[in-house]
Amino acid sequence: MDRPALAKLCVSSSTTIRDAIKCIDQSGVVSLALLVDADGRLLSVLTDGDIRRGILHRLTLDAPVTDLLPIKALMPNAKAVTAPVGTDKPTLLRIMQEKGVRQLPLLDEEDKVVDIVLRRDLLPDVASGLQATIMAGGFGTRLWPLTEELPKPMLPVGGRPLMERIVQQLQQAGIHRLNIATHYKPEKIVEHFGTGSAFGVDINYVNEDLPLGTGGALRLLPPPDSPFLVINGDVLTGIDYLQMLEYHREHDADMTVAVNLHTIKVAYGVVDSDGSRITGLREKPELTLFVNAGIYLLEPSIYKHIPAEQHFNMTDLIQSLIAAGRPVVSFPIREYWLDVGQHPDYQRAQEDMQDGTVTGK
Repeated sequence: MDRPALAKLCVSSSTTIRDAIKCIDQSGVVSLALLVDADGRLLSVLTDGDIRRGILHRLTLDAPVTDLLPIKALMPNAKAVTAPVGTDKPTLLRIMQEKGVRQLPLLDEEDKVVDIVLRRDLLPDVASGLQATIMAGGFGTRLWPLTEELPKPMLPVGGRPLMERIVQQLQQAGIHRLNIATHYKPEKIVEHFGTGSAFGVDINYVNEDLPLGTGGALRLLPPPDSPFLVINGDVLTGIDYLQMLEYHREHDADMTVAVNLHTIKVAYGVVDSDGSRITGLREKPELTLFVNAGIYLLEPSIYKHIPAEQHFNMTDLIQSLIAAGRPVVSFPIREYWLDVGQHPDYQRAQEDMQDGTVTGK
């Protein structure tokens, strides 16, 4: 990597998280920001995962990037994972595999970054073994009469079916093996996508004779031998699936749940109290909550928590894993996201598509 390209990755202690996001998003295949001192010496490496963990801790995007460091200190790779320039490839690969990173800055004797090695240059595509299941069996009753003739995932958004955009995003992320779980008007989906070859993917269809829920439908599929995605077929998003996979691995999770920050405006003054004693008043406050975004990344081991031949939602699976003491983590979406579940959402999806709001990272 040449010096101008490396310079674009560098941020200082006064850089805001917002600007660090721009730095990461504009860096192309290298998805990190280099926190350096005034002399250009590396202080820390900030990843997409560090940004998302900051969002979970409710940091504002206008906070300095140094506010991310105490949160980063709680992670296994609190200190920047680097290697000296000139390190041989087998050693670089060993470091990356042991530390679970896919980007490795190379430092000179002054601790200045002179290059960045990518794991994909040393190994095949990290997503080559990843497959996805799209849940497309719902009746879409809240969008009636639009769904009288079409299943909800096949409703046109910007001139083509909503689910076609999901398939395209998966294909562009290197995920080519897809399962589609159907129930309501499955023929409409099969007629459009066929084998998937026209869309650069290989599609396997699973039809639910009786609705089994987003979790129960998985039991109709053989357990994969590697992590796999589950996506609701009515979600319009620009989420980075490969970043989600890396985040999942960083946290050694059994299940990673994509979440989106949602603000609720309370129309009344809120009274805070301790028993009968009023301790404070908040006039029409805004509450910010993380909501389930309908996108999940799971390990094959979760199958033993899904009962056979009965209705079982992904929320049931989350509760079951938590009760069993298994690691379930949140992956905050900082990209575009919209659940196209009701008429106002569908109208907004059309408007956002037309004005270019629907983007990737």
